[in-house]
Amino acid sequence: MKILIQNGRVIDPASGFDAVADVAIAAGRVLSIGAAPHDFAAAHTINAKGCLVIPGLVDLAARLREPGHEHEGMLASELAAAVAGGVTSLVCPPDTDPVLDEPGLVEMLRFKAENLHQARVLPLGALTRGLHGEVLTEMLQLTEAGCVGFGQAEVPLANTQVMQRALQYARSFGYTVWLRPQELYLGKGVAASGPLATRMGLSGVPVAAETIALHTIFELVRATGTRVHLCRISSAAGVELVRQAKAQGLPVTCDISINSLHLTDLDVGYFDSRTRLTPPLRQQADRAALRAALADGTVDALVSDHTPVGADEKDLPFAEAEPGATGLELLLSLALKWAQTDGVPLAHALACVTSNSAAVLGASVGALASSLGRLHVGGAADICVLDTQAAWQVQPQALRSQSKHTPFAGYEMPAQVRATLVGGRLAFERSA
Repeated sequence: MKILIQNGRVIDPASGFDAVADVAIAAGRVLSIGAAPHDFAAAHTINAKGCLVIPGLVDLAARLREPGHEHEGMLASELAAAVAGGVTSLVCPPDTDPVLDEPGLVEMLRFKAENLHQARVLPLGALTRGLHGEVLTEMLQLTEAGCVGFGQAEVPLANTQVMQRALQYARSFGYTVWLRPQELYLGKGVAASGPLATRMGLSGVPVAAETIALHTIFELVRATGTRVHLCRISSAAGVELVRQAKAQGLPVTCDISINSLHLTDLDVGYFDSRTRLTPPLRQQADRAALRAALADGTVDALVSDHTPVGADEKDLPFAEAEPGATGLELLLSLALKWAQTDGVPLAHALACVTSNSAAVLGASVGALASSLGRLHVGGAADICVLDTQAAWQVQPQALRSQSKHTPFAGYEMPAQVRATLVGGRLAFERSA
């Protein structure tokens, strides 16, 4: 289908391109940026006057809940939420039920997702069988089935010898290992350690749970040379360790979630279970450090950490509620809200959810590596049209995700997605 996006401000953070231009799309790729070829006849035209035309978002952390937790989220509902938020590609952690530790399970997930013709799903394979932390999975077979990396999701890998062997094996094939740094025994609380958790009687997760795990990971990376992506850093001390590791040349990248970027433990309020999250919300000094690290490039990417949770699992006392919140439809607006508040250049804020995220994936996405998170002639037409004048308020029941739980309910957002194209196909268009 030939599509013409007219009169929009086209921004490609990867190349620095920023100009008002038309974008012509044919055969799933960007045919031209600027004047369309004289013989180009569009089957569909999008008037993007006053809007940004940017690369489709790449979200490095989004649970889809299928298979195994369909009552909390279905592929159809969550991928519809993704394109409504401008997300064209998303990384799915392996903690489905059953766990993504067999090639057949990965192939089934990808097949179902592709047949929905929404956002692309890029699965992570389990690092160990069943995420039990004992026996390594067949990484080569899982990669051939479509996995873009390997991780333990939220399950800490307690056995350091198993972690070392996993990193050695991954290094021999050039795979990236995705780890959320959390020490097993210190990380069993439900809120961040501090005065608030103590006053409320909530079991705490100290910053040391993150920093101890980071020290271990960095020593093993130093010994093996394996590329590691650190998922959802949450503390000032943690991000400082990442800064030091990068300065030493270790092959590590990291991300933070929209929750940690905007919220603190004070938002728990009177035991609001919508703020029961993993990692837990920390203090204001931690949030300030994370925002600064995202601005200066220490943190590579911003993620939604989309985790649909059902009403039965969320509407419980804080300590008993299941952690998680919906976020796919909020990622882009919250990135812009951060940029506006902190005076961050627009192109940099967009890079944190597009080209920088794609760079974390690197060659693991195969033929897409040259165009994921980018908007250039000849590249895959993954495009988001964003109306920066259309402020909106987060109304949970209006979200397309099957889960309506979000700590951002009632927040004023600075921009709204008008249309999303995935591989040149119009996956979402907001009615006027």
